[in-house]
Amino acid sequence: MLVPAFITTQSAQAQTVTIIHSFDSSDGSLPYAGLVQATNGNLYGTTVEGGANFQGTVFKITPSGTLTTLHSFAGYPADGTNPYAGLVQATNGNLYGTTIEGGSIGAGAIFKMTLNGALTILHNFDSTDGSSPYAGLIQASNGLFYGTTYEGGEFNGGTIFKITTSGTLTTLDSFTGSGTEGDFPYGGLVQTANGNLYGTTFNGGTNGQGTVFETTASGTLNTLYDFDLTHGASPYAPLVQATNGTFYGTTGLGGSAGDGTVFKITASGTLTSLHSFVGTDGQEPYAGLVQATDGNLYGTTAEGGAHGYGTVFKITPSGKLTTLYSFAGYPDGANPYGALVQDTNGNLYGTTASGGANDFGTVFSLSVGLGPFVETLPASGKVGATVKILGTNLTGATAVAFNGTAAAFTVLSGSEITTTVPTGASTGFVTVTTSSGTLQSNRKFRVTP
Repeated sequence: MLVPAFITTQSAQAQTVTIIHSFDSSDGSLPYAGLVQATNGNLYGTTVEGGANFQGTVFKITPSGTLTTLHSFAGYPADGTNPYAGLVQATNGNLYGTTIEGGSIGAGAIFKMTLNGALTILHNFDSTDGSSPYAGLIQASNGLFYGTTYEGGEFNGGTIFKITTSGTLTTLDSFTGSGTEGDFPYGGLVQTANGNLYGTTFNGGTNGQGTVFETTASGTLNTLYDFDLTHGASPYAPLVQATNGTFYGTTGLGGSAGDGTVFKITASGTLTSLHSFVGTDGQEPYAGLVQATDGNLYGTTAEGGAHGYGTVFKITPSGKLTTLYSFAGYPDGANPYGALVQDTNGNLYGTTASGGANDFGTVFSLSVGLGPFVETLPASGKVGATVKILGTNLTGATAVAFNGTAAAFTVLSGSEITTTVPTGASTGFVTVTTSSGTLQSNRKFRVTP
């Protein structure tokens, strides 16, 4: 465990970035992915390299910056190697993730880990069922996990798969790269209310610049859009569905200056380019976006900005972009490849792959003036279903309601409440009443039949 050294810097826009940890290789290096906030209030993430075996790590870090290395990957044949993706916390409380290499075959692995760091390999890819899963997993409404592999499968163009919590994997689709179908899905998936999954491919499609696709939970795939350089090319990241129902995403290349774009796309495939980066405002937005509680979308670019080391930006759903911060390399970090996450304390947190005090990457926080909120896990459920509520300073909570309907609840800790969807509840925001006021969920909770 390392004592965090705080480095606070400001951009020309007077947004405050606080470096809460600088990696030193022994505790990890190259934190490529973003973070996830777990029900215990801590943030969890991965590093591609470093750690005890130089094969990458899983770590947890408090919002104030105390970091603990939970697992150092050992590689082939018993363990994974190089986790490029972030983690997801399942409804059972465990964390799940992927490594692009290692495992018993060497083609990558899927693992689960308790919040205390006990790690189990659930599946070893063998190329026929996919290889090199650069993307993370999502837990769908049916309780299964869904993900993609960058390569492997029947045509070696990557796959879509589902996997149970116990590790039974089913390949749903193998990308061909022929015709309108894309190949090499670098990013993960997002599920909508109708149960379908949406994602992107880095390559392929009619123009060879990547695609946006839709697939059913059983694997029936439909290409919705083919990128064409003008509207963007090479989407690396998963999409995010905003509260208005539209998907938003980024492309690492293409656009008016070739430096990448931000776009929106409807569920039926109508795409609108919202912003083309030109270098000074950022370059190569490899990460996806997060919609914060103010309704705006926040993201990062890996390069560009005032110093050439990447940026943090805000963009409205209609496309007005503001550069919030430009990284300088030392001491504040460089090359933020991962997406941001909004902590329930209101602040944004992220990682830089390099830079910082030791040039092995950093974890940073960014205050944009947003207040605390609560988040539900899962985001939907039927009457009687158990729901976890994640928040900050929840001790002493006096009431929980689903769209105004009171619910019975138990406070487990200052960061977690457990409750059940009450009879009469309807789709809407979840609220928690505390001594400091009423906290509202960042998304509407969807009550299912």
